[in-house]
Amino acid sequence: MTTISLCMIVRDEEAVLARCLDSVQEIADEIIVIDTGSTDRTKQIAAAYGRVLDFAWCDDFAAARNFSFTQATQEYILWLDADDVIEPADRARFLQLKAGLDGTADVVMLPYHAAFDAQGRPVFTYYRERLLRRAAGLRWQGAVHECIAPAGRIVYGDAAVSHRKADAGRHSRRNLGIYERLRARGETLDARACFYYARELMADGQDETAARVFEEFLARPDGWVENRIEACRNLADCLMRLGRRDQAKQALVRSFAMDCPRGETCCALAALALQEGELEQAVFWYRAALQAPCHPERGGFVYRPCYDFIPCLGLCVCCDRMGQHEQAAIWNERAAMVQPDAPEVAYNRRYFAGQQANSDRAANQGIE
Repeated sequence: MTTISLCMIVRDEEAVLARCLDSVQEIADEIIVIDTGSTDRTKQIAAAYGRVLDFAWCDDFAAARNFSFTQATQEYILWLDADDVIEPADRARFLQLKAGLDGTADVVMLPYHAAFDAQGRPVFTYYRERLLRRAAGLRWQGAVHECIAPAGRIVYGDAAVSHRKADAGRHSRRNLGIYERLRARGETLDARACFYYARELMADGQDETAARVFEEFLARPDGWVENRIEACRNLADCLMRLGRRDQAKQALVRSFAMDCPRGETCCALAALALQEGELEQAVFWYRAALQAPCHPERGGFVYRPCYDFIPCLGLCVCCDRMGQHEQAAIWNERAAMVQPDAPEVAYNRRYFAGQQANSDRAANQGIE
């Protein structure tokens, strides 16, 4: 059977590290944890599971991950972050995947669940290069938002990794600081780094600067198409917050020249039309979202509700405002088929029940 080294880089992760390492039992034949300067109990926790080595932090995630890969001894290398976890159902899929690997795959792409609804179901998923054949010698690139460019024989699996961040509401300027120091040293950002630098600026609330950097990225000929499409949406978000609605619409529509329209883009255009009272336009874009192809395996960021739940709710609102109350209720029930416990669905049901009760009272009183 194929053997797997788990290689991780960590720092001050005592709150979540054991949860992560517990979830890879039976999957990893070897666990290697590289510590980049912890001041809590991270190293003691890691030592109970495998080897722990130190790496002098140098503002370069790729360098740290590449060092971790040099320590691996097994046939394949699995990487995780400390706040990742492999849920029981996915652990079973992972073990099945491991049993079926014959050593010919260089890269195994697996789903990465990065956000969840109130019931814990994944709503934001994309694929990552999760298992790498050690002998292929693939290397990490990028000081921040590092990645390995897939090469050789690439296969896809269904064993997902879930990102269960303990402090999901807290924004960190760590990554932005690294980019700013790179720029201060006069280093030129490649296309991918330019895209993620703009996203870090946006997350930090620097919408004007972020919009400018997104435009710089979109003007480059070497940007990955999935990042370009996402950049159009991110640029539109910045422009909306800056009060430039027409420019935001133009940014969204620009993405249609890059590939088939994405559900996320259609929903954004529908929301703008709905806010402006352009109900027929909103209906058009919500219906387009329902028909848009959803391909998380392409590697782009996919927010799954934009392909079913959100457009169904949007069509419910549009139909209600257009006086098509029965059709509105039908769209609400279609949304319920996707997320039966959603509070929006429950609210709409109460609303439609109240409408029906008012109608019944009016009929009983002989009022047309």
